[in-house]
Amino acid sequence: MRNTTGLKPVPLSQVTLSGGFWAERQAVNRSVSVPVEYDRCQETGRLAVFDLNWKPQDSWRPHHFYDSDVAKWIEAAAYSLTTHPDPALEGQVDAVIERIVAAQQPDGYLNTFFTMMTPDERWTNLRDMHELYCAGHLIEAAVAWREATGKTALLDALCRYADYIGEVFGPGEGQRPGYPGHEELELALVKLYRATGEERYLSLARFFLDERGRQPHYFDVEAAERGEAPGQAHYGHDHRYNQSHQPVRRQSTVEGHAVRAMYLYSAMADVALETHDEEMAAACRRLWDNMTQRRMYVTGGIGSSSRGERFTVDYDLPNDIAYAETCAAIGVVFFAQRMFLLDGESRYIDIMERALYNGMLSGVSLQGDTFFYANPLAVDPAQYAARPDLFRGGVVAPRRQAWFDCSCCPTNVARLLADLGAYVAATAEQRVYVNLYTTGTISVDLQEPVQLEVETDYPWGGRVRLVWHGRPQQAGLALRVPGWCRQADVALNGEPWNGPYLRHKGYLLLERCWSEGDTVTLDLAMPVERVYARPEVRADVGRVALQRGPLVYALESCDNGPNLDALVLPRDAALTVQREPGLLDGVVTIRGDGWRVGAEAGSSGLYRKQAHAHRGVSLTAVPYYAWANRDPGEMLVWIREA
Repeated sequence: MRNTTGLKPVPLSQVTLSGGFWAERQAVNRSVSVPVEYDRCQETGRLAVFDLNWKPQDSWRPHHFYDSDVAKWIEAAAYSLTTHPDPALEGQVDAVIERIVAAQQPDGYLNTFFTMMTPDERWTNLRDMHELYCAGHLIEAAVAWREATGKTALLDALCRYADYIGEVFGPGEGQRPGYPGHEELELALVKLYRATGEERYLSLARFFLDERGRQPHYFDVEAAERGEAPGQAHYGHDHRYNQSHQPVRRQSTVEGHAVRAMYLYSAMADVALETHDEEMAAACRRLWDNMTQRRMYVTGGIGSSSRGERFTVDYDLPNDIAYAETCAAIGVVFFAQRMFLLDGESRYIDIMERALYNGMLSGVSLQGDTFFYANPLAVDPAQYAARPDLFRGGVVAPRRQAWFDCSCCPTNVARLLADLGAYVAATAEQRVYVNLYTTGTISVDLQEPVQLEVETDYPWGGRVRLVWHGRPQQAGLALRVPGWCRQADVALNGEPWNGPYLRHKGYLLLERCWSEGDTVTLDLAMPVERVYARPEVRADVGRVALQRGPLVYALESCDNGPNLDALVLPRDAALTVQREPGLLDGVVTIRGDGWRVGAEAGSSGLYRKQAHAHRGVSLTAVPYYAWANRDPGEMLVWIREA
């Protein structure tokens, strides 16, 4: 089936988030996270690497992925400036860009680690050394900066670099048949193609995709040239680690390092969309279904193992040692939006929303200055000191950290939050698709310019009010009915909708001649839902998770006392919700009566032949994204059920 949706995202510059949940998170990102991350890049030498004058006596040492952290910070700043101009921030970025451009070599090469540290080893270890990965992030930053400011110095430099890469890699005589070990460049090249209209960038992206996994295996060839044994990938894993175990068009299970996988699959969907490549699109659909139906946490997190930050096997979703890297959830958002553009189905946005509100947002504190790298679904702080073999120091931790040696996640969160408006809506022909519900405005050009004014308390409430501003015209308004919603009602100008509408691929499609001031009200029923995993997910057998709207909930010991695994929620227990403006920046909590299992007073044996007694307790659950913002303690998503 050839893609015929014609869907295009409404650009960030045409979406304004003016209030409510996401506007508040963006404000913290803009005022705290972006400045803090600049300071930490400065303190750790990530900015100084572009001066190319590191000395062994310096307090920091260059790393082969430092360029990418700065690039993502520039991208976050660019998106922030698109919606909220700030001359001081713009000047700060200009100064950084000047240093980056000055670091470019005469042939166009732009990588600080290899230029300073190992200049004779360019392109000798694509498998491990992130050269092409860093190039991709720099390209994305350059495109975003040009779109935000109209300034082209960084884009010009990165076009030179991309052209140089295109000379080195390709199918021609004297070119290398290589591809990135850490995917990223592929999707960046599609962005560069869209920004410049130059077909050679799209062709290079497609080359990298098609070459991946072919025999003789390029990573084996380059390893042999380095004098190493072939057949291995980084950290001693096989080629599944970087998704090069077979050609991408033949892959059907999500494998290896979860972030790399998401960037690869996003690029595959991009190329399928741009080139009408149905074979590539079919591979994307297979991979999507495997990921979402067998290898994804209820939070939208992916990558269950800290060893290799990777997928393992179907239904292996442990909670207390879950890795679920923040960057991987962000990659899910990227992949989901591209699959929606391919197929026009709301099921992709359902997963995007799940990852946004849960697996990604948990990665940054409410204050915006500390971060999670990994996002487990059960935490007992005592484990982290007692089992260092299970937890990578500081990365998998019960508290958010100010920074990491590998700080891909903080800058990734910042750029996605700043760019969130670009995920809100899309257009196709004479239709506007509203995907994410948040207070603000959406401006589009159909036959005539249209502005949709949106007002909602989502995700705390399910009512969404949309006002049409513009000259009369015949058009379609497609409102997503989330997969979690069992009942949706719609009204026009205060009266129940009595005109024609379709349930189309998960959307309520309202077609009519719209006039200035027409108001649509969408009411999405939002009760508390009990969620159960398939019994093959052994970690969750006999347990239940709580969800309300798009939000997954968790218990914390600061509300429920220690040993959360001793708590039991009866299946027939009534669950109530309560809005608490003074708690965790204002959340809705879920409350219900349960049991606590406990030993009788005086009982000292480790094991016994009688069942333990239980006593009634009141349980309180908070949104998962907001955990670890109060006193340190335990956390649990999957609760034992009677």
